[in-house]
Order: sequence, then structure tokens, then C-alpha cells
Amino acid sequence: MIVCVCKSVSDRKIRAAIADGVDTFDELQFELGVAMCCGKCQETVRDVMAQSGVCASHCGVQAAPVTFYERQAA
Repeated sequence: MIVCVCKSVSDRKIRAAIADGVDTFDELQFELGVAMCCGKCQETVRDVMAQSGVCASHCGVQAAPVTFYERQAA
């Protein structure tokens, strides 16, 4: 299926790039040009990466939780 219409990138191309060693979203953007024009494909590209087992530690889909602390007066 075509994932990025702007650059005509399919899920097969993304999987092939991952098989060739691309393991971050930024690298995929550089290599294939995904999510560089309109950006509508970004979520789907990240989903394909997650299905390939890459995103859990590299592409930022599972971001660390943010903790806010309340400031107290002295």
C-alpha cells in the first residue's frame, strides 16, 4: 500500500529500508523522504515501523512520561 502519496513510498519500501538497517524515523525521512511535504503520512509510517519492531526504542512513538512538579513557596 502507498503510505506517502507525496513521495510515492509504499509500506514495502519502508520495510525494505528497515531490513537494510534504517532504524529511526529521521533516517527514514532522509532516505525515503517520507513526511517531508504535507506530513499526513507520519503516523502511518510510525505504525509500519512499530509493526517491524523498530519503534519501541528508536522512533519516539513511546515517549517517556513527563512529570510536572508543583513549585512551593519558601
